[in-house]
Amino acid sequence: MRMRLSCYLCLFLLVFLGICGGVYAFSGFDLLLFLCFHSAAVYRSALATGLVAALFTVYAAVVFKPFKGLK
Repeated sequence: MRMRLSCYLCLFLLVFLGICGGVYAFSGFDLLLFLCFHSAAVYRSALATGLVAALFTVYAAVVFKPFKGLK
């Protein structure tokens, strides 16, 4: 139960950071920096949390093999 919740939370965070990156790429407006109230420490913490979420997602995909039955 906790592992599933952690996976959902990490995927949500990665999708959110992807949306923020897409907004920045297409419009030039840094949505994540705006949501972090232009604080560099909070901005870097959000990006570091995204890095940890990405590493955990890769770990979960390797350990639990969610695509094992697909052919």
